[in-house]
Amino acid sequence: MIEKHIIITQSDPQILYGPGDNNLRHLRALHPQLHIHARDTDVRIIGPQTAVDTFARLLQALDHHCAKTGRLTPTDIIHHLHTAESPETGTDSPTDVIVHTADGHPITPRTPGQRRLVEAFTHHDLTIAIGPAGTGKTYTAIALALRALKHREVKRLILCRPAVEAGEKLGYLPGDMKEKVDPYLQPLYDALQDMLTPQRLAEYIATNTIQIAPLAYMRGRTLSHAIVILDEAQNTTTPQLKMFLTRMGHGTKMIVTGDCTQIDLPPTQPSGLREATHILADIPRIAIVQLDETDIVRHQLVTDIVAAYARHHTPDRHTPHHR
Repeated sequence: MIEKHIIITQSDPQILYGPGDNNLRHLRALHPQLHIHARDTDVRIIGPQTAVDTFARLLQALDHHCAKTGRLTPTDIIHHLHTAESPETGTDSPTDVIVHTADGHPITPRTPGQRRLVEAFTHHDLTIAIGPAGTGKTYTAIALALRALKHREVKRLILCRPAVEAGEKLGYLPGDMKEKVDPYLQPLYDALQDMLTPQRLAEYIATNTIQIAPLAYMRGRTLSHAIVILDEAQNTTTPQLKMFLTRMGHGTKMIVTGDCTQIDLPPTQPSGLREATHILADIPRIAIVQLDETDIVRHQLVTDIVAAYARHHTPDRHTPHHR
């Protein structure tokens, strides 16, 4: 028998324990071999070593969940219980979790390429991630940026994309400037909406803690104490990418993501991302991470499609590449 103390550090204990301590009673019923005593933010656990360790992992996961969602249901408890009881999978261990989704599920690197991206971001000021559609480049990058923001390692998160049409002429777009550029930025909003509650995302945007803008808006700025992500960088020219990279200020990290098989620039215009991988390859504080079809985490058919195109031909630079 051992005794262990866990401090609730992220969430409101009243939410974690539930109305009338209903959640706490549910947890006790699921762990009859343990003596569980909770008072305010302090939880004392007494019982066999293995059972205590499992419950500690569960409680920490539930603390994360409540902090993210502001609620806890019996279904949530069962979901996290299965994770806590199977730490050997390595996918949801505390050291692997980047952040949690808005509904409390852990986001972890799911492939070797994503793990390389996480490692590169940890040890480099500029990380360039290149790979085909569906490899989680943007999603992982945004998760890493939100983790840094939540840990107060930076003051803001800046996300941008070049406003380049994917082989289709969209013509005149009505509305004000935000309405004109938002369609280009929607994939960034999608990832943020998966990881943040609507209220928290709106708060971050209202206070400029999170800024989402086209690449052209970066000109002339010095971006300090921030995580800055450039998505779809294969659609930048060399001058544009150089302009972006030289915005880096003190305390800032940058992540550049792109897919060199999906270039939507005019046929005569070389991709700045392709050139950058050669120009910047020998700078020690820059990491270039290559992902491939084995890292695709979308529908299995996406892997098959990417592989089929790769077998068929080397992408012709003069042919438009559609998503």
